[in-house]
Amino acid sequence: MSTQFPPRVRLVEVGPRDGLQNEQQPISVAEKVRLVDDLSAAGLGYIEVGSFVSPRWVPQMAGSADVFAAIEQRPGVTYAALAPNLKGFEAALAAGVREVAVFAAASEAFSQRNINCSIGESLQRFAPLMEAAAEHDVRVRGYISCVLGCPYDGAVQPADVAHIAAELIGMGCYEVSLGDTIGVGTAGDTHRLFDRVCRDVPRERLAGHFHDTYGQALANIHAALIEGIAVFDSSVAGLGGCPYARGATGNVATEDVLYLLNGMGIETGVDMDRLVTAGDRICQVLGKLNGSRVARAMLARIESATG
Repeated sequence: MSTQFPPRVRLVEVGPRDGLQNEQQPISVAEKVRLVDDLSAAGLGYIEVGSFVSPRWVPQMAGSADVFAAIEQRPGVTYAALAPNLKGFEAALAAGVREVAVFAAASEAFSQRNINCSIGESLQRFAPLMEAAAEHDVRVRGYISCVLGCPYDGAVQPADVAHIAAELIGMGCYEVSLGDTIGVGTAGDTHRLFDRVCRDVPRERLAGHFHDTYGQALANIHAALIEGIAVFDSSVAGLGGCPYARGATGNVATEDVLYLLNGMGIETGVDMDRLVTAGDRICQVLGKLNGSRVARAMLARIESATG
């Protein structure tokens, strides 16, 4: 266990991809571009812009190449995309993407239900993608879903997560993000998870991806910080629902994570006011309530002061 918190945390903004892909109403390329540009203007150094998957499966991610072509790519900012297979990688490469993400599951049932193959088979499918990425000098980040629980299998063993994380690192992923996909984990679970995974994978190559379905995301992030984890995925305005818990919240809001980190004196380089503005703008486009409690409180205070 780490004895002190990391002095700086890297926030991986997944709203434009993991957040918007769950929205039902169509979102124009222009609105997606504006969101990405707003986020980079707020100081976020890593933004997951889109996904190169079949639009039959994820309609909202159609036009990801157009988004990449239109965004203002600022120096020092990573603009990444999900590319689940070689075909997706080739499309991402053609769009000028220099970093992609792949995903596996910690649960056999989840893997079968979502990508119609076993965990082992999913890792084998990544092999040609990893070879192509190395050839073209494209960095690859890995995701593991359901690390703290599966909607079909229930509890997931930390040792199983550690094995998959080590496999992804061995294949060429520079970092692996451990995702509590259904948001059932607690701080104790998070401690046990990272304590075990860190025996096989260095802490500096791990990230946390927590959903807030049971209201535990910030507690889990705090627990991961204690474990020395310094990279966390989050979604502006809490965009993105949880498909396995009807009516429940999904991704932890970037604004809420930033408020926690600011209060702990941990640097991120992100401007809260600009971040709140970005989240408020996309929520107005979507016609939905802002999922960030911090943003709602700040916007209410502004409205009260000006009203």
